[in-house]
Amino acid sequence: MSFVLIAAIFIIVFLISIYKTVEVDITLKYYELFGKKVDELRDKVVWITGASSGIGENLAYELASVGCKLILSARRKQELERVKTKCSEIAGKKLNDEDKDFLVLPLDVTKFDTHDQAVQTVLEHFGQIDILVNNSGRSQRGIIINTEFKVDQELFELNVLGTISLTKVVLPHMIERNAGHIVVVSSLTGKLGVPTSGTYSATKHALQGYFYSLRTEVYDNGIDVSIVCPGPVKSAIVENSVSEKFGKACRTI
Repeated sequence: MSFVLIAAIFIIVFLISIYKTVEVDITLKYYELFGKKVDELRDKVVWITGASSGIGENLAYELASVGCKLILSARRKQELERVKTKCSEIAGKKLNDEDKDFLVLPLDVTKFDTHDQAVQTVLEHFGQIDILVNNSGRSQRGIIINTEFKVDQELFELNVLGTISLTKVVLPHMIERNAGHIVVVSSLTGKLGVPTSGTYSATKHALQGYFYSLRTEVYDNGIDVSIVCPGPVKSAIVENSVSEKFGKACRTI
């Protein structure tokens, strides 16, 4: 039996032993142990949408800790400034470096006609975009038959079309450089439909189909496409979810 095979068997047994005793995804644990380290992203320019809270906010802190340069986007400028301040504290930046390395760029991804200017602003500030993290979006709580069509439309514009629009504006820059990474935060509901989240699930299915297709199309351009499907995350996602009624969040009803 070859050394490689013995080593492979040992690794598999080791991972299974961890998997049985800890709540963990075995694939993620493998890459945590043997994959690339987050430190390798140092000095990369990373644009995060939905950066004012939840996954986007905490991702910003993690990337700031390893020396990434960040564009923080969401609709709430005040919250973005709060995130920027904490990123600066984590990275140990002085005031001048803070403004140079962390850019607050308020953005409503459903205002498609603003995306070109947003990309131009980023390029004027940093000169390049290495990674785009499409994290903006909202969840939903509501029975399909009771959900107003305007709610369906709103979710598709935010969760799907906004992501597609911004990606298509960033892509020419990445193709020109023959380098880049598009990251899309999807969900387990993008793989399996969930009752009371029918439209949300549909938007995540749409992202899966679109960006799996894009991955193949831009492979020869040196661009990676990653689709992330997080499990349960402690955040305000339920309180901020849209309800069955247009314009009404779950926390307001």
